[in-house]
Amino acid sequence: MADQPRILYCHCAYAQVLPAEVRDRVFQTLSASGVKFEAVADLCELAARRDPLLKEISGSKWVRIAACHPRAVKGLFAAAGAALSERQAWIVNMRVQSAEEVVESLLLQIPTSGAALQADAKPPQPTPGAWKPWFPVIDYDRCTHCMQCLSFCLFDVYGVSAERKIQVQNPRNCKTDCPACARVCPENAIIFPKHPSIAINGDPDVDPPAKVDISALLGGDVYAVLRQRSATSKSRFSKDRDETAALKERQACLAKLQQEMGVPAEVLSALPSPEEIRRRAEEAQQRAQAALRRPTGDQTRKQ
Repeated sequence: MADQPRILYCHCAYAQVLPAEVRDRVFQTLSASGVKFEAVADLCELAARRDPLLKEISGSKWVRIAACHPRAVKGLFAAAGAALSERQAWIVNMRVQSAEEVVESLLLQIPTSGAALQADAKPPQPTPGAWKPWFPVIDYDRCTHCMQCLSFCLFDVYGVSAERKIQVQNPRNCKTDCPACARVCPENAIIFPKHPSIAINGDPDVDPPAKVDISALLGGDVYAVLRQRSATSKSRFSKDRDETAALKERQACLAKLQQEMGVPAEVLSALPSPEEIRRRAEEAQQRAQAALRRPTGDQTRKQ
């Protein structure tokens, strides 16, 4: 059928954020329906490497996608340069809907043969030892391109396009399970699809997470505080010659930041030296300021 929608199934194989019984039942039912569909191990992974399949799918007239929250899915396609339109895409949420509801939506008005495409079909699996695709995606319906995420991030995840729009340019630089930039975004425009909190993973039907005021939380600039606390830890270690005490002090000093921003302890404990933090912070802030001053691509062409 020429006008039959293209169906895409995401197994979200790198994280346990979809109910296993739902995603497995959806895959099995689709496989037994006789309807052609495409199954991918992880939509986030495809978006991170800008897989041509997403561009191909976005070029289809009609698309039905079984994955997670629609905001997150649209952000992932946009990150891959394959934006989906509202009228084109029908996104079914396996995070909150039953397997029966998902399948009914995917196969609505599509004739099924009842003959399995593959009787022993197996859902796609992640590559053993592969990078867990954890990185932010941007909801451009909310983003004002204020560059606060660019100023905040120490790991060069963000960049700016010729049109002076914020982008996630280096997704693999993001620290796994760390959602800190989403907590400081003033417009709640940053989504981490694999995060457990519905306030961060793209659910549109909940109140946004409480904004974290870095100055109020830490009594000043976050990087200055981290530098000071790192120096304090080193000072205690050199005086007491007690590695355990120094480690406990550092962990205690960073506990509030970890609790309020959801930053994993392993990320905090692996922060670079105070000098490196200062250098990265200054570079990030300079990039953000330069991006706000820079003319857009359109303005440059007019000149």
